[in-house]
Amino acid sequence: MLFKGRYTVLFLLFLAVCFPPKAFTLESVRTADPARIVSLGPGITEELYLLGLEDKIVGVTTYCRRVPAGAQKVAAAVDMSIEKVAALKPDLVLATAIINPKGVEKLKNLGIRVVVFPAARSFEQLCAQFMEMGVILGKEKEAALIVRKARGEVDSVKRSVAGFARPGVIVQAGAKPLWVAPRDSFINDFVEMAGGVNLGPAGESGGYSREKVLKLNPEVIIITTMGIVGDEEKSLWEKYANLAAVKNKRIYIVDSDKFCSPTPESFVSTLKETAALLHPENE
Repeated sequence: MLFKGRYTVLFLLFLAVCFPPKAFTLESVRTADPARIVSLGPGITEELYLLGLEDKIVGVTTYCRRVPAGAQKVAAAVDMSIEKVAALKPDLVLATAIINPKGVEKLKNLGIRVVVFPAARSFEQLCAQFMEMGVILGKEKEAALIVRKARGEVDSVKRSVAGFARPGVIVQAGAKPLWVAPRDSFINDFVEMAGGVNLGPAGESGGYSREKVLKLNPEVIIITTMGIVGDEEKSLWEKYANLAAVKNKRIYIVDSDKFCSPTPESFVSTLKETAALLHPENE
């Protein structure tokens, strides 16, 4: 069970990854057979596993779901330990755009190569960045095969829901304040490709009042996992008996990691889960 203090950290991480600030420029120059890689992002770690490079990982963040044997935890969501990273003597550090830029510069000043990946705002951006990673790590062919397969499966999901009515959907990412996924966000692709209509606001800001959500009357509400807070939010929505999502018992709690740190491969599985929530008649 997540305590509310830890939830606050996870929520901030969720917002930073899914609705990111302006990012750094990616330097897609191949690193010759890096033997020691530090991953400063949960999604990056998962992509390294996908490329079969988990044995090269020597450092990760505290939020990485999988930690290779012998790898050290050297960073949190935003900040890292320069001393710990440097002590690992990495050939390459791969970071997300939310990592403190001052720390990135300090590593570069120590002669350590750092590549910062902007947070993708769409499935196509995710695929493009994964291909960039393949170039950097000398895994171009492997990355291309994975992306080709993922794109084919995404197209298959889109075809499977094409003939159904598209329900209005709200994806709730935060409770206090209420925050829903805007249309200029990665989560928008999950909703739209799964055959729904994202009722979140246009642009990057996802701040919404509860009254606004009630006025929009979504047919489906998806709440990202927030421990006890997720259950509380579901119970709170269920008090509004006239809300379409309540009438039809279509309020779901999901794992935020699946929405926020996908690889091209895991994007497909999460998209299929989303499509099943939005279109159970297609099962």
